[in-house]
Amino acid sequence: MGDSSDLVIRRLEIQQTSSAVIFMDGLVDKNSVQDFILEALMLEMTPEEEASVDLYLSIKERALPIGETEEIESYNDLFEKLLSGETILLLEKQTKAIAASTKGWRDRGVQESTSESVIRGPKEAFTETLRTNTSLIRRKIKDSSLRIEAKKIGEKTQTDVAIVYLEGTAEDDVVEEVNRRLDQIDIDGILESGYLEEFIQDAQYSPFPTVYNSEKPDAIAGGILEGRIAIITDGTPNVLLVPALFVNFMQSSEDYYQRADISTFIRLLRLFCFYVALFMPSIYIAFTTFHQEMIPAPLLISLAAQREGVPFPALVEALMMELTFEVLREAGVRLPKPVGSAVAIVGALVLGQSAVQAGLVSPAMVIVVSITAICSFVFPAYNLAISVRILRFPLMILAATFGLFGIILGMIAMVLHVCSLKSFGKSYMSPFAPLMPKDQKDVLVRFPHWGLLSRPSSLTKKDQKRVKPTSKES
Repeated sequence: MGDSSDLVIRRLEIQQTSSAVIFMDGLVDKNSVQDFILEALMLEMTPEEEASVDLYLSIKERALPIGETEEIESYNDLFEKLLSGETILLLEKQTKAIAASTKGWRDRGVQESTSESVIRGPKEAFTETLRTNTSLIRRKIKDSSLRIEAKKIGEKTQTDVAIVYLEGTAEDDVVEEVNRRLDQIDIDGILESGYLEEFIQDAQYSPFPTVYNSEKPDAIAGGILEGRIAIITDGTPNVLLVPALFVNFMQSSEDYYQRADISTFIRLLRLFCFYVALFMPSIYIAFTTFHQEMIPAPLLISLAAQREGVPFPALVEALMMELTFEVLREAGVRLPKPVGSAVAIVGALVLGQSAVQAGLVSPAMVIVVSITAICSFVFPAYNLAISVRILRFPLMILAATFGLFGIILGMIAMVLHVCSLKSFGKSYMSPFAPLMPKDQKDVLVRFPHWGLLSRPSSLTKKDQKRVKPTSKES
């Protein structure tokens, strides 16, 4: 440990035996160390008790009124426990040490989610403390079959990772695959769940995410109830959920708190916005460059008049505006929240108006890019929105090169790609490819809760019953 300023060593004399209490300042609860360890060790014993009782066993079993103690037999275990916030007791002439659980560092309390806002439903979000996060899930799922398996990943950081699932609901082979992929990780440090996501995801170079992440306990608990597996990493509020299908990224936990008809409308609206955000700029480029005959005459005349003084082709226009909006969006995220939103909105308005007045872009292109940007905000999952923003650019290049035929080629390539993807052995496009009619009740549309009788068979084949049939179903 060297001359670490936060390493505290208290040397004591217990029943004529030299001893030492060691802990890391800032990682322990000092009140627990004082009240339950130091004071307990100072209790005097009668001469008869000293002669008849083994000091080590007496301290371990009776003298330490602390919740959890553990024997340590190696230096590696000693350093691991010490750096995890536990207090170590060393006794002279003993080959074993005692580790007492006294963790007590300061952490952020449970607060409202900042990245997943909802109108109806729980507002709480995960924190950076693993045990707090597991307790939030325990509060949601009060079932004895909920399993929480612990791991440590990272040679130097020794980051705590928890695997959470429902035994008897999650498929055993998926649980084994999750453990296998995590056990294969050999890295010096894990600082955030994004490290794990890159190691365990199926398609390393695919723009489509195959691992779901969320900071809302109700969303993770809902996934666990469907037979999925949560991976919680200490030090981050973002929890991973696998397997992850494409439809999961188009759904929100709030869909299950609204009425079925409202949730269905919102889901269909998200699907419409997905296609608009992905294809609208490329379709505009294809129509204005190659397929003017498909545009109604009045609209074509209006577009031609707008583009009369623009010196760039439609592709360059679109790329300029899209990149400008991406820069503004990124600036809005990085700036302080009160300033960031204002910069993004005002910057888009000012730059768009200035570009039109300068004759660099046409008003129609500003409208197209603005609608595209607005539609990309509709997706509940941020990583899917990022994928759509990336795929938009190759589609625009295909449209500028081959017109509508290029867009169709790009669409076919994307469909073939997503249909070939898997997430921990599950087809990424389930329940569409392969088609599973029974699971269609909770995909594009959502049936009322009393009609969702079974869990998605695309995720698990075990413990299918979710709701008992009632008279309402008929």
